Amino acid sequence: MKFAIYTLGCKVNTYESEFMTHLFKSKGYKQVDYKDKADIYIINTCTVTNTSDNKSKKIINHTRELNPNSIIIVCGCFTQYMKGDISNKDKVDIIIGNKDKSKIVDLLEDYLKEKNKVTKIYDLKKQNFEDMEIKKFESHTRAFVKIQDGCNNFCSYCIIPYVRGNVRSKKLESVIKEVNNLVKNGHREVVLTGIHTGHYGSDINSNLTKLLKELSKIDELKRIRISSIEITELTDEFLNELENNKLIVDHMHIPLQSGTDKTLKAMNRKYDTKYFYEKICKIREIRPDISITTDVIVGFPDETDADFNKTVEFIKKVNFSKLHVFPYSKRNGTVAASMKNQIDGKIKKDRAHTLLELSKKLENDYYNKFINSDVEVLIERCKDNKYIGHTSNYLEVEIESNKDITNQLYMVHINEIIDNKCIGKLKEGGKINEKNNDNFSCLC
Repeated sequence: MKFAIYTLGCKVNTYESEFMTHLFKSKGYKQVDYKDKADIYIINTCTVTNTSDNKSKKIINHTRELNPNSIIIVCGCFTQYMKGDISNKDKVDIIIGNKDKSKIVDLLEDYLKEKNKVTKIYDLKKQNFEDMEIKKFESHTRAFVKIQDGCNNFCSYCIIPYVRGNVRSKKLESVIKEVNNLVKNGHREVVLTGIHTGHYGSDINSNLTKLLKELSKIDELKRIRISSIEITELTDEFLNELENNKLIVDHMHIPLQSGTDKTLKAMNRKYDTKYFYEKICKIREIRPDISITTDVIVGFPDETDADFNKTVEFIKKVNFSKLHVFPYSKRNGTVAASMKNQIDGKIKKDRAHTLLELSKKLENDYYNKFINSDVEVLIERCKDNKYIGHTSNYLEVEIESNKDITNQLYMVHINEIIDNKCIGKLKEGGKINEKNNDNFSCLC
């Protein structure tokens, strides 16, 4: 039988979809593109905003309209939020929340025998971490590793703690085993990801720094990247590890959300701007050239023009290298959805535009610091003899080569910057490592 997966949302969903793909393939099912005809369609949903819900519903409806006789499985945050009672339930054969994705093939095969529709939704406050392991990412040069699930922060705008449950961590030895296997299968870089990644280990008498120390002992692992981390989790222990562990990349994504204390408090964030700025300064004392990117929400309830201007000035003061900008989207079921002084859509759009323009300037300024520099690049994909890769600090670099250099580390000289992309040239004799390339082909 043929199957296809459609993934919405975050890196955790990407990881879980990759895991489900491996499960199906291990049982003899054949994967096809989602646009092609399949016997089984899996939709891994997102619910971070009302818009995400609408997109999930649209994908479900569209998939059923095009494939009236196929089996449709819907899983993830949207179904968990709706407790399985989705409006287009009659179009779905199997509904799974954020537990039992590891049992998806078994649930399908039970359905094939019994022909009874299946709904599996659990109270995630009472569940343990659902173990998953991926030995090789088929579609990525860098490998994601999900190390934890759930969030205890309860920011006032966010539904995720309600659909992902409390913080639950993968056992340290399980993470080490998974990364070992990924490295043996050719991956040079791993990205540690989760719903609240920096809170890893709080439930199992461990922490992220301990995990980083252990992972750094793995031979042939060249880079460790953290998908996102909160400013409050940058402890002295972590900063000491950042200073001494050269496998931790020169890039950190640290969400700000707002540059004014009034809004941060209303968001139920756990810091103020003074705390945030002082931590950033400590990081830059350790790694002066580090790239620090961030998330910012504009148009949060009661955000005045003065509040927004403060955010703009604070962003300039911190001097991020890139912004991920999100107009505030009301999320039913959250505290912020019922707050007074909701902001007009046009104002949110204008503020988002202002920050996106600022982000372009910040990114360009950061990139231009590295013209005429030699940088280490992990080559990720190719097209027409042009190879694209990233540096440790996440600069995107394009180089030309007449031979396949995918998934290899090279020293590259940066000649110019075009549209926030570094154009470089391979250094003579610049190849950094020789091992573990046999398992990869060009990811065009």
